[in-house]
Amino acid sequence: MKDYKFKNRELSWLDFNARVLQEAEDLNVPLIERLRFIGIFSNNLDEFFKVRYATVKRIALSAKKQKKLYKGLNAIDLLGEINKKTIQLQERSTNVLNSIITDLSKEDIFFVDEKSIPKIFIKFINNFFIEKIQPQLEVIVLNSESKFPTLTDTSSFLVVKIKSKDSVNKFALIKIPNQLDRFLVLSKSEKKYVILVDDIIRFHLSEIFEIFSPIEIEANMVKISRDAELDFAYDISKSYLEKISLSLKNRLSGEPVRFVYDNNIEKDTLKFLLDKLNFNNNTDSIIPGGKYHNRRDYMNFPSIGNKNLIYKKNNPLDIKNFDLKKNIFDSIKKRDFLLHTPYHKFIYVLRFLTEASIDPDVKKISITIYRLSKLSSIANALINAAKNGKEVIVQIELQARFDEKANIKYAKLLEEQGVKLIFGIQNLKVHAKVCVIERKRNNKIEKFGFISTGNFNESTAKTYTDLTLFTSNKKILNDVSKVFNFFDLNYKKFNYKYLKLSPFHTQSFFTKMIKQEIRNAKKNLPASVKIKLNSLTSYAMVEELYKAADAGVKIKMIVRGICCLLPQNHKNIEVISIVGRFLEHTRFFIFKNNGNNDVYISSADWMTRNLDNRVEVTCPILDLKVKNEINDIFNIYWSDNTKSRYLNSSTLNIYKSKLKGAKSIEAQKEIYNYYK
Repeated sequence: MKDYKFKNRELSWLDFNARVLQEAEDLNVPLIERLRFIGIFSNNLDEFFKVRYATVKRIALSAKKQKKLYKGLNAIDLLGEINKKTIQLQERSTNVLNSIITDLSKEDIFFVDEKSIPKIFIKFINNFFIEKIQPQLEVIVLNSESKFPTLTDTSSFLVVKIKSKDSVNKFALIKIPNQLDRFLVLSKSEKKYVILVDDIIRFHLSEIFEIFSPIEIEANMVKISRDAELDFAYDISKSYLEKISLSLKNRLSGEPVRFVYDNNIEKDTLKFLLDKLNFNNNTDSIIPGGKYHNRRDYMNFPSIGNKNLIYKKNNPLDIKNFDLKKNIFDSIKKRDFLLHTPYHKFIYVLRFLTEASIDPDVKKISITIYRLSKLSSIANALINAAKNGKEVIVQIELQARFDEKANIKYAKLLEEQGVKLIFGIQNLKVHAKVCVIERKRNNKIEKFGFISTGNFNESTAKTYTDLTLFTSNKKILNDVSKVFNFFDLNYKKFNYKYLKLSPFHTQSFFTKMIKQEIRNAKKNLPASVKIKLNSLTSYAMVEELYKAADAGVKIKMIVRGICCLLPQNHKNIEVISIVGRFLEHTRFFIFKNNGNNDVYISSADWMTRNLDNRVEVTCPILDLKVKNEINDIFNIYWSDNTKSRYLNSSTLNIYKSKLKGAKSIEAQKEIYNYYK
């Protein structure tokens, strides 16, 4: 297998994050939203280093370090390529941020620092520091003998150099309090002034270190990223929940992989830090940055100033003919319905569960949970059902990355309230998003349920596009019940007639569907594949698509993130990515099948982890109206000429061009109008 056939997944991911940065650069995006895209870009980069960079670093330190990973590069070479590309993106993001701040000043929103606080606010700033910031400050004085404190990767730190009368330089660390909003907004008539908590601390450095009689004080921000891989010790005396909890504590002191520092830091201060942190120049990422780090905080930048500085609010819509005022099960009995968030109201999921929780005929509720919102109405509905005597079974995934702590909290809460918990399967993360209820009427068991491409989370449903199929189709729901039986008896293999499950059938099923299109193309019958995914990294699936394209099958793909396929080598493959206001999270597949148009939704991307190492569910769409709806949605996406970019083309992330005289089409706006 020649690696030139494929794009490296880490470099492809950095290309995706460059598309996020393009949204911050886009002058048609409202100014404050552009600032928030800087936050999303930075948050993405933090997670990339904690997960993907850390993985490549582990390879670089292992016996496999000489193995060629991409175009002749070994792991150490690849780390160098990643660092080079990251530094370029960081510099670009700093320039974008500065230009946004300049443009905000034209809207009477001014960023001020410790040197430019308007006099009118100094008394307020002093009081705010004394009452709100100082009680939460962690200040650690450092010296060459003392043990260096552990720097957590969820925080930023100011490293302070104190020059005092005794001519001996002292160093200290100040942790920026996580509990406080990073931005303090001050108002004077129509003008707004924004100051970061970091600069309020800088303004009070002389007071903080008064005991050292400072002559001069310098403070520079630093940030660290650590390997986020959970390490499970083999200890049969500990429960799965205890092991996850212990692993989370160990993550706080995981191996450092990235160090970001203020480019203006003095050389002796930087050397002092790097010596203490034991960074390796070959395998660790040491990146110069600007004055401020943890730019992910810009994701929560406040909505201030004129309304035109943020996106116009679109109220989520009702699903046509799915009346929330009527019995939800009676509606689903008549036909299948498709919920498409954030265009539709997420309340349909909540209504389904709350109605099930009080319906005397409902005997059993089974649901998978991957990520819940902070204050989850889903959890409340399930607890309410258990209190009403229903048998409630929840498969909760404790290893949902970066949501482990929240899921542990909910697991304990649900268990305390009488909900039966299933914690998953050894070595298989459960990523499927399914729910089934059993209702007994006239001595007959009815089934109702939903299957989704995304999490049952009312918070992310406002910004993530996902499809959820509501159905009473027993053929499908009997298979969903078997999924829960498999969770309970995972040594037993079940036969699924309609659903396709990872790690057993997903890859072989999609391979079979592609081969069917190849056969049709060779017979000159209608043959095409339309795919919408988050990521495509499975070389095996890429090879199948290459074979199909060579046989004359027309392939259209929409891939939001990583894409290891190189379409320029195959004239029958087109790949675009859409990055916009909403995070594209839907996964669906349309196979022409000689005009039958077989349609599937799935929780699985075409990544090795989703195909081989997780429990995922792919579901056929049997209802003709829902089939047509998904076909329409794909066509709207494909017509986008505003937010779509060609993937892995000769010019990186080039926008899909608009034909002369054609109207601008932005898919996410058009889909809202389609439902409206």
